[in-house]
Amino acid sequence: MKFAICNEIFQGWKMEETIAYVAKAGYDALEIAPFTIAKYVTEIPAAERQKIRETAQRFGIAISGIHWVLVQADGMYVTHPDSAVRERTSRYFSDLVDFCADLGGKIIVVGSPKQRNIMDGVSAEQAWDWATAVFRQAVMRAEQREITICFEPLAPSETNFINTAAEAIRFVQQLHTPHFKIILDVKAMSSEAKPIPQIIRESSPNFAYFHANDKNLKGPGFGDVDFKPIAAALKQVNYNGYISVEVFNFDEGPEVIASKSIDYLKASFA
Repeated sequence: MKFAICNEIFQGWKMEETIAYVAKAGYDALEIAPFTIAKYVTEIPAAERQKIRETAQRFGIAISGIHWVLVQADGMYVTHPDSAVRERTSRYFSDLVDFCADLGGKIIVVGSPKQRNIMDGVSAEQAWDWATAVFRQAVMRAEQREITICFEPLAPSETNFINTAAEAIRFVQQLHTPHFKIILDVKAMSSEAKPIPQIIRESSPNFAYFHANDKNLKGPGFGDVDFKPIAAALKQVNYNGYISVEVFNFDEGPEVIASKSIDYLKASFA
């Protein structure tokens, strides 16, 4: 199994320092949150993109992809009633595809709960249709650049639009392409009624990425979630993508989070 970790854990670190530590800790890849570099990816020049790609190559680390893609990118909203906002958001997703590809990444994780919430006065059907249209052009761009956009089902406590893996699968299947899939996230799956291993089995082969964390918002091994049944389910469905550590509580500090998480994951997948 291949292991990755998200770079926002390393708050205040330079990108080269982060990549060096991730390699030293034994990870295979780094997942990048664009807001740690600039407010909009359109502000990140080609030379900087190339430098990140080359630095990762120098340390033997892949860039698995990007996530938290609409954080700080003001003016974006997937289900907004204003068509101009949706069109701007659609164009920005194509910009994100290009950014991810330029880094050498393959996956774009789309969570963005605050930018997809169904607003008052908007029906669930309208939101569904608008969101589908927002992704259509970007998914075509993703096909051209060999990127997979992964839509993330999130808990009802985070958003009122697409809360289960089954819903997310119905959403992405509308565009009939292997470049639009879902991501499974342990924290998010913990909000569903089904056991996580069952969700994994039922979601295959429609997920292309996997976030490892605990429902307590910390890393794998920092809470009560047992990853051995999760690892067994992922092996059962022959998942061969990355297992990427994404945490939301950084109390232990980046070194401890990174090192303990990968040790726990390797033991769980042994």
